[in-house]
Amino acid sequence: MRIAVFSSKPWDKEFLGKKFENKHELTFISQRLEPESVDLVKIGGKEHEAVCIFVNDDCQKETVEKLKSSGIKLILLRCAGTDNVDLEAAKSAGIRVYSVPGYSPNAVAEHAVALVLSLNRKTHKSYNRVREANFNLDGLLGFDIKGKTVGVFGTGRIGAVFANIMKGFGAKLLAYDVYKNENLVKETGISYVSLDEMLSQSDIISIHMPLTKETTHIINDENIEKMKKGVMIVNTSRGPLVDTKAVIRGLKTGKIGYLGLDVYEEEKKLFYEDRSGDILGDDVFARLLTFPNVIITGHQAFFTKEAQENIVSSTLENVSNFLEGKDTNEQTKEQKK
Repeated sequence: MRIAVFSSKPWDKEFLGKKFENKHELTFISQRLEPESVDLVKIGGKEHEAVCIFVNDDCQKETVEKLKSSGIKLILLRCAGTDNVDLEAAKSAGIRVYSVPGYSPNAVAEHAVALVLSLNRKTHKSYNRVREANFNLDGLLGFDIKGKTVGVFGTGRIGAVFANIMKGFGAKLLAYDVYKNENLVKETGISYVSLDEMLSQSDIISIHMPLTKETTHIINDENIEKMKKGVMIVNTSRGPLVDTKAVIRGLKTGKIGYLGLDVYEEEKKLFYEDRSGDILGDDVFARLLTFPNVIITGHQAFFTKEAQENIVSSTLENVSNFLEGKDTNEQTKEQKK
C-alpha cells in the first residue's frame, strides 16, 4: 500500500521507515494536511491509497472530500484522538479511519506529573539560577503533594495512569468523567464526584479528556471561579479544552496559582517548528509566556521511545487490519454506528 505521511518529522522517518520497510511504500511530506495540501497525495506522480496524519493536520469535511476525489481509502492517525477528523464525512466518503488509542498512556501521564513537579518545586527556575551561580532559595518554596487533593479530569487510559502515580505521592484523588472506571476505584480508592465538587475541592487539576463539543473550553471563566484560590491546572490532552483568555484572567487575579500546558488551542500555528528567529504573532500565547508561574512545553508528552515504537506498531497493524477487512480498531467500530 502507498501511504502519504503528512506532518512528517525526522523521528517519523526513523521509526515509521524502519517498521514499514519492505512492507508498504511511504512518502514523507513535511506539510500539514489541509484542503490546500491534499494534492500532495499525488506527489511524484504516485497514486497513494492512504494518508497518515498527526494531531495538527486538518481532516475536516473539505479535506475529506478532496481525499476521496484523490482516491484515498484510508486515514491513519498517529495519535489517540480523532477530533481533527470529520468522522461523518469520512464515513459518507467510504474512507476508513484508524487511530492508535492505547499507544502509551504512561508517556503522557508521566509528562503531566513532570509539569506538576516542575511547577511546584520550580526546578526550571532553580536550574537557571544555579547555572549563574545564584544559590538563593527565595521564590522557590513549594509544597508537599502528600495530603493534597488531586482532581483527574477524565479517567481513561492516561488519566488512570496519572491517578496511580499521584496515589504513590499520597494524594487524595477525585475524578470527574461520564464513565466510571471501576478498576481505577479498586486500585486507587479514587472518588467520582460532580464537576462542581471537583472544581471546588482540588488543589491540583490534571486534564485527560478527549476533545468534544461538550468538553471544549471546559476550563472557562465560570468554572475557574469555582476553583480554590491558587489552584494548579495541568493540560496534556487537547488545547481547546482550556479557554486560554480565561486562564490568563485567572492568573492575573491569582485564582490560578500554577499553569502547566503541553497543548495550546492555537498550536497549529506554532508547535513542531523552530520559530526562535520569528516574532510571535500570537498575542495570547505571548502573554502566557510572561507569567513566572506558567510552564509550557510544545506538545511533547507523547514523545518517548516506547510511545513512538507503539504508535508505529499499532499503525502497521491498522494497515494490515484494513487490508484484511478486519474491524478491530475502536474508531473503525465507531464508524459503523
